[in-house]
Amino acid sequence: MFTPNDLVVYPAQGVGKIERIDSQTIGGIACDFYIVRIQANNVTLMVPVNNAAHVGLRTLTPHEKAGRILEGLRNSTGKIVHTGQNWNRRFREYSERLKSPDLAVVTEVLRELLLISRTKDLSFGERRLQEQAMGLVTGELAEVLQVEEDSLRDELLELYAPPPQPEDAKE
Repeated sequence: MFTPNDLVVYPAQGVGKIERIDSQTIGGIACDFYIVRIQANNVTLMVPVNNAAHVGLRTLTPHEKAGRILEGLRNSTGKIVHTGQNWNRRFREYSERLKSPDLAVVTEVLRELLLISRTKDLSFGERRLQEQAMGLVTGELAEVLQVEEDSLRDELLELYAPPPQPEDAKE
């Protein structure tokens, strides 16, 4: 059970704050709803209290796990990602994984997209997924680790930037 002012994570939306708990009667049945304001885009969600766990509403990732996730991102820039499947199959798979309530699963999508973008251009859809994954991961890590989200995003983009191309030999 969450209380007003608790920070929570809603899958595929990111970090939000429980503003209040409202009761409404729907179809003759009284229901309690968490009113959650998502920090990244100021969207307000109504989440049924008795369905919150089912939709993946959860507390923020513990500090220790968040630190391990960030270190894993920092130390995985040299990994190789197999991209044998076509981009639209990857897009569908990544879209599903971004809905996971587990930050580690969302982080893996971000890592794979960042690694793929080092060697080839991402499709428009994959770029959008990368931006979404980046927002979800950096938003929660910044909140938990008390760091600036923009600096964290910039650090990751720099770490995963394509390697510099050797300058053409001058004649």
